[in-house]
Amino acid sequence: MKKILFIALTVLTMNVYGQDKNNFVHFNKLTEVSGTEYVIASIENWSKISETTSSYLLFINTKTSERNQVDFPKNAGILKLEQIKLDSLEINLVVVSARTVDLDGKSGIDWNDPTQIIIISPNGKEKTQLTEDKFFVRTWTVNRLTGTIVVTGHYDTNDNKKFDKNDKNEIHIYDLKTLKMISKM
Repeated sequence: MKKILFIALTVLTMNVYGQDKNNFVHFNKLTEVSGTEYVIASIENWSKISETTSSYLLFINTKTSERNQVDFPKNAGILKLEQIKLDSLEINLVVVSARTVDLDGKSGIDWNDPTQIIIISPNGKEKTQLTEDKFFVRTWTVNRLTGTIVVTGHYDTNDNKKFDKNDKNEIHIYDLKTLKMISKM
C-alpha cells in the first residue's frame, strides 16, 4: 500500500510541475513614467489552454532595478493605463481602467463585469480603487486645470447584468490630490 501511495504522489507531483512549465508570459506593453526613473510593464501569465492565470503591472526602476509588482485578480482585464502628471498641482499618478471584479460570481471576470478606475503611485507602491465595485465605468477624462477626474457610468439597479433603461446613469467627480469623491450627479 505504501508503494502505491508513493508512486501516486510522485506521478501527481511530476504532473503538476509539468503543467507549470508550459505556461506563457506575455509582456503586453511598456510605458515610461515621465519625471521618474520608472517604466511600467503590463504582464499576463497564460496557461497552455489559453487562460489567463494572473495579470499584474511591474514598476521597474531603470536606475536601481528595484521592482514593485501591482497584482490584479485572476482573469482581470487591464484596459487602459495613463500617467497623469500635473506639476503645478503636485499630482503625479497612474490611472488604470480595468475589470477586476466578478460581479455575478459565476464564470470569472469577463466583458459583462464592471470596469473600475484604479489609481497607482508612480513607483507602484500605493494602489487605490477609486470607483465602487458595482459602478460600471463607461468613460473618464482628467481636467488638468482643476486636478480632477470625471467618470461616467451606471449602476445595474435591477441586477440583470446588462445595461438597460432602468439602470441609474451617473457622473462622478474625484479630486486626484486626495483621491476622494467631490460630487455625484
